[in-house]
Amino acid sequence: MENPIPLGKPIATPAPITDEVAERARRRITRRLMPYLLVLYLIAYIDRTNVGIAKLQMQSELGFTEAVIGFGAGIFFLGYFLLEIPGTLIVEKWSARKWIARIMISWGIVATMMGFIGLPFLSFLSNTQQFYTLRFILGLAEAGFFPGVIIYLSHWFRYEDRAKAKARFMIGIPISTVIGVPLSRAILENINWYGWAGWRWVYILEGIPAIIFGIITLFYLTDRPHEAKWLPEDEKQWITNELAREREQKAAVGRAKLSEAFKHPQIILLVFIYLFAVTGNYGLTFFLPSITKNMQGMSVMWQTVVTTLPYICCTLAILYSGPSSDRTGERRWHTAVPILLMGVGMGMSAVTGNYLGITIIFLCLAGLAPGAWPSFWSLPTAFLTGSAAATAVGLINSVGNLGGFIGPYAVGYLKDVTGGYKAGMLFLAGCALLAGLLATRIKVPKKQ
Repeated sequence: MENPIPLGKPIATPAPITDEVAERARRRITRRLMPYLLVLYLIAYIDRTNVGIAKLQMQSELGFTEAVIGFGAGIFFLGYFLLEIPGTLIVEKWSARKWIARIMISWGIVATMMGFIGLPFLSFLSNTQQFYTLRFILGLAEAGFFPGVIIYLSHWFRYEDRAKAKARFMIGIPISTVIGVPLSRAILENINWYGWAGWRWVYILEGIPAIIFGIITLFYLTDRPHEAKWLPEDEKQWITNELAREREQKAAVGRAKLSEAFKHPQIILLVFIYLFAVTGNYGLTFFLPSITKNMQGMSVMWQTVVTTLPYICCTLAILYSGPSSDRTGERRWHTAVPILLMGVGMGMSAVTGNYLGITIIFLCLAGLAPGAWPSFWSLPTAFLTGSAAATAVGLINSVGNLGGFIGPYAVGYLKDVTGGYKAGMLFLAGCALLAGLLATRIKVPKKQ
């Protein structure tokens, strides 16, 4: 059942809308939503990827091979895949606020449970089975969060403003690493409360904030502009009318039917672009701490610095790319170029391993890939609207994030077979280059 009135038609216009009102509305919505959503994504990404730090201790304590760690890191995305599209549709049809809160509370509980792997009360499963099971359930719990927020932003920002809004949200990816890696490393090395190893506290202490913010989300977020008591009437009228007009234009050319998400050729192209790009990106994300740990003669502090450098570059790329894409209206090359640079950076870092400084530069180049995501995630709502757009976002994210399983598992497997990370990095580079080449085939509608 579709949402009531404010979705279908503009509200009555009691007074002319000026550019000043429009600018005020954009600023107020951005200030209200974006910092909070950024914090939520930061928490989500830390809980998803802190296994890369925790493995530095848990691997030896629990007797895990690199392939086990890679499979466990990646199995998250199998659970994620199963509930992604239903979760995204719930955000569109029901309530983003309630669904995002549910997601955060449940994933926070599971993320915290990761700290109890190997303890006696879970002994009915082997350590490996516990690891796989909890990572899989964590994927189920978090499914729908990222695409749900992408759809949620389309309820508040016009098409021409969305890449900038998404950039402000997606800097959570690099910021979570810049903050999360040193934080996780500090917990790992310094906290051993009750005689428990630091890796357990990495999971426990970083899982609790998701539960707390899940509860806060119920009271802080607002589902739609017409429900926003914090928006003055003239600003509420402007954004409601603008979004209603955009929906009507797309519905008029058949872009609202749910089935369009599964047969639109550009949506299918986006699925494959995201699949290969995510394969490259997550393989690097999960194993970068291990790669830097193997760099000869580096202290723990410098290993941490080198691990965060690619994500500092990533932050700059996202902050530049999103506003640039909105300002120029160009989406294709803002998507393709950062992904191609990731492929080049990964490939070159694999063959320059004996030259530490050059390798670090190429790892930073590889970190530019998320600069593609603000423009990339503006594309589904350029082609479709309503339930069709929600389904498309869920489809792209669910299938694409299977790359989060393929990348870590492939790198872990190749590390066990070859004894080094070179083969794995070359595999990731090939996936990234293929994604970048596919992105050059994107055809954005000429008029939005």
